[in-house]
Amino acid sequence: MARFVAHGFLRLDDVVPAEMNREALDTLPAGLPSVPYGTPVPKAFPEGSFARRLVELPAVAGALQSLVGPDPTVDHHFVHTREPYEGKAQPLHADALIDVRPDAFDVQLMYYPQDVTADMGGTLVVPGSHLRRINESDIGRYQNLLGQTRLTCSAGTVMLLHHGIWHGGRRNDSGTVRHMYKIRFNPTVPQVGLWDTSDENSPAVRAELAHTFPWYEPATGRLEIHHRIQLWRALTGDPGFDIDHWATRIANRPALRSQA
Repeated sequence: MARFVAHGFLRLDDVVPAEMNREALDTLPAGLPSVPYGTPVPKAFPEGSFARRLVELPAVAGALQSLVGPDPTVDHHFVHTREPYEGKAQPLHADALIDVRPDAFDVQLMYYPQDVTADMGGTLVVPGSHLRRINESDIGRYQNLLGQTRLTCSAGTVMLLHHGIWHGGRRNDSGTVRHMYKIRFNPTVPQVGLWDTSDENSPAVRAELAHTFPWYEPATGRLEIHHRIQLWRALTGDPGFDIDHWATRIANRPALRSQA
């Protein structure tokens, strides 16, 4: 969870069985039935359907439980297809409107049913960008940022992303059609303590939350860590959590205390 808060995504390699990947390559190209916004998972994905079996895989279901909790709703789902030698890439962007919720976030599942090689492009992600709020393609003019990652993976890999992460589909320079299946989940319960919190006070957690990325400038890097502190406080229900006194310092309001 600390890594998700710091990086803005989790990567689960090879968690979908080979037979499901083969089924996906037969099923996904034709598209899937649309789902009304905010539909509960059991209604959006009937029992036995491919999508239902995908989200009920133990590794996927466990991660979703930790991130959005029980009974999330499906915001939308879509099969993204990149044609061979298409010669263009998707602009860097964050999905949907600017979203400044301090105490909730949606999770986007991205499933890759086939091996994604470097020449197939893959999904570009800018780690640690999810709490730098932007509106959709405000950053579309940027082509490359230090520390960005371009996903290459084996078939059956799943990525779970904070809704605010900066990302974009890279152009496909291979002769193979590339598919990616995306589902956006909305939480329906407070996202507090939904995972195994037994080690939340360990030094490794604090170190993960203090991690910086190459595209940060020193001052803006501190701002991103401050945003993480606020999110971690919300997720753990611990209003006193801090790193290097940053959040405590700027929350100091002596005038308010004197009036109490």
